[in-house]
Amino acid sequence: MGPICCRKATNGIKHNRHCKCALPLEAIFTFVSHLKAPDLEKMAPKLVFVLPIVLLGWAFQAILRPPAAKLCGSPGGPPLTSPRIKLRDGRYLAYREDGVHKDKARYKIITIHAFDSTKDIPLPVSKELVEELGIYLLAFDRAGYGESDPNPRRDVKSEALDIEELADQLELGQKFYVLGTSMGGYSVWGCLQYIPHRLAGAALVVPVINYWWPSFPAELSRQAFKKQVVPEQRTLWIAHNVPSLLYLWMTQKWLPSSAAAMHHPEIFSKHDMEVLQKMMAMPRTIVNKSRQQGTYESIHRDLLVAFGRWEFDPMNITNPFPQNEGSVHIWQGYEDRLVLVELQRYISKKLPWIKYHEVPEGGHMFMLVDGWTDRILKALLVGEEPSAV
Repeated sequence: MGPICCRKATNGIKHNRHCKCALPLEAIFTFVSHLKAPDLEKMAPKLVFVLPIVLLGWAFQAILRPPAAKLCGSPGGPPLTSPRIKLRDGRYLAYREDGVHKDKARYKIITIHAFDSTKDIPLPVSKELVEELGIYLLAFDRAGYGESDPNPRRDVKSEALDIEELADQLELGQKFYVLGTSMGGYSVWGCLQYIPHRLAGAALVVPVINYWWPSFPAELSRQAFKKQVVPEQRTLWIAHNVPSLLYLWMTQKWLPSSAAAMHHPEIFSKHDMEVLQKMMAMPRTIVNKSRQQGTYESIHRDLLVAFGRWEFDPMNITNPFPQNEGSVHIWQGYEDRLVLVELQRYISKKLPWIKYHEVPEGGHMFMLVDGWTDRILKALLVGEEPSAV
């Protein structure tokens, strides 16, 4: 017996599970009230069995349902401190501009932040390089992060379209560069798939990898997945296979959930720990507002998108620059424990038009120190390749 619209039960009209009128308890009571005595006697054993299940399901749905996001600028929500654009669907996207003025820029780059981060974490590029090359930098809070409105329908495509609309509203011109770090890498894959005609070039730095991309050999993917710490394996498996349970899993207290979300030391390489020590020694002037609207629409949604089912396989993307009018780069740390080098190498072999750079001693955070961001930008913008990579 499917859910019955409580307003139309007398007409015998059944609605599917998406019907907004399908309230389980009211539907059952309305249905029962219209049964005749003989029918009620026949159905009584079934109702005794079905009713507890419905009640349990109703309670379970209440537990699984994430709380509503606290929108920036709303009563009781976080304050608005950044400029924002209004997107076509009514959402607001917050952004920050750095570097030279866009009207004087030779190169315009949209940077895409990592997991549990925001636009306010600056790209560690030297002022000298910015001025020498004339670089304009545009960072934005991805949907649900920082001061950008959540997008309950967020996916890889919507991220790419947000980027395109941001570029258009800020009048960046027909072509621009994109640079995505870690989880921001899936947004760059989205740009390469959905808006390649808008790109002047792209860089993916330790970009997130979905273990379920179809082109991966099953054994290679399985072995790489097993190298993740056990809590991360569980989290990614749930995000991919049972996404409706992710909120419950991430908020329960009995077992450790995402090691990345908890910043567990085990996910960091020796080089990453050195980077973290250097960063902790610096004065802290930036407050991380990544989760201020709620964890579900920020970090949980990121996991669902990155490790869910994609509309396309990145290893089937065609070269957006067949005449070498631009370039695409992947940068990977050999010691990275979050994004594994063997999978990144396989991607680079499947897509030989991508310029693959492997940093021998680098971990997941290598670009934050030792001038690596300058090298990454020089390779992307002027084709200057680091000799040792």
